[in-house]
Amino acid sequence: MVIVGAKGLAKEVLGIFAQRNELDNLFFFDNVSHDLPAKLFNQFPVLRSVEALKDTFLKINDNRFTLGLGNPVYREQLTQLLASAGGRLVSAIAMTADIGTYGNKIGEGCTILAGSVITNGVTIGKGVLINPLCSLSHDSTIGDFVEMSPGVRITGHCKVGHYSVLGTNAVLLPKITIGENVIVGAGAVVTRDVPDNCMVAGVPAVLKKKLDPLHR
Repeated sequence: MVIVGAKGLAKEVLGIFAQRNELDNLFFFDNVSHDLPAKLFNQFPVLRSVEALKDTFLKINDNRFTLGLGNPVYREQLTQLLASAGGRLVSAIAMTADIGTYGNKIGEGCTILAGSVITNGVTIGKGVLINPLCSLSHDSTIGDFVEMSPGVRITGHCKVGHYSVLGTNAVLLPKITIGENVIVGAGAVVTRDVPDNCMVAGVPAVLKKKLDPLHR
């Protein structure tokens, strides 16, 4: 197994595999940072190139990888890079996440960290990052590569578009729709729908600025 990234969030993802006692043949991949040791925590090798990544997939006979970094665009870009190297994207879900039994759909490559609560009838797209202590209520839909910061609360019948980022402790009231490529500020309370490509903040949340559309 390869965890993509080798810094803060990747270390939290490592905790998921430690709880499962799945640490054999575990590697990190980071071809950008220049301040990393050869082995993280003196135990887990850090792969620094796509060539090393391909060799490792063959050596351990395991091409699975999971995402250990934030930023929706980076998560998608790294997903594409590792897939092109023969990798297979999988989710990392903490044992302490509370996920309901009925009607939930969780896309490939999601990162769901400790203490998160997902009730029933929730649809989560590909590559979504759900940080600790988030809650997602019934009949909500989360788009691909959305990032939810710690403590986000999404109430019933909400929709969040692809590549949006919800700041720490942000709250979406029932039946709210958030567009694509939206940033919701920390602590914001969203009481009305938010269009694509903008940033909102405050209580209640108001438009702060427009964002350029993503060109991926």
